[in-house]
Amino acid sequence: MGIILQANNICKSFHDPVTVQVLNNISFSIEKGEFVSVIGKSGCGKSTLLYILSTMDTDYTGELSIDDELMTNQKEARLAQIRNEKIGFVFQFHYLLNEFSVLRNVMLPGLKLARYDEKEIENRAMEKLRLLGIENLAHKKANQISGGEKQRVAIARALINDPHIIMGDEPTGNLDKKNSDIVFDIFLKLASDYKQTLLIVTHDQDFAARTQRIIEMEDGKIIRQ
Repeated sequence: MGIILQANNICKSFHDPVTVQVLNNISFSIEKGEFVSVIGKSGCGKSTLLYILSTMDTDYTGELSIDDELMTNQKEARLAQIRNEKIGFVFQFHYLLNEFSVLRNVMLPGLKLARYDEKEIENRAMEKLRLLGIENLAHKKANQISGGEKQRVAIARALINDPHIIMGDEPTGNLDKKNSDIVFDIFLKLASDYKQTLLIVTHDQDFAARTQRIIEMEDGKIIRQ
């Protein structure tokens, strides 16, 4: 299928005021269409790792490649472009803009990338909302919908630019069991039907157990993958 993401010997330390190594020689790869979860106790380094893999944190040693392009030592402008084009983000908090409609929120990364004209981006945004079963919310304001619906809108937004990989940081962390299951099923459908690659950091053992592969971390190292 081809490798979408490759991490080689990634190390990260915080210096405040003493030096603490948070990530220690992290190496793994993710293939196209894989649905992978990253688990480990609080403070094991999984969110720190995700920020490096998503190119938002560039202060590390080792090498990171996404879609066969080396991310390490790239200029910030190129990294910003890669984030918008190739990576979709779903966080624990949805970060929707309340003053905009659901549809507009989903369109925003597409408008920023400007690969298509506005009408086409709107059509594509509606298509993503339909895919997630929430097209009926398109014209509601973001603050008029439930928490579970907001997270589905955030997933639609993450999909708008057809990213190579979706990265999630505790995307079900604020949801009840029913809505967590809905989000999991959406991810599973994206991976199985649409060959979408997913890398999800979670503390939810049930969620992780149902993904195709688990990367387990402990004290800044990978102990199972």
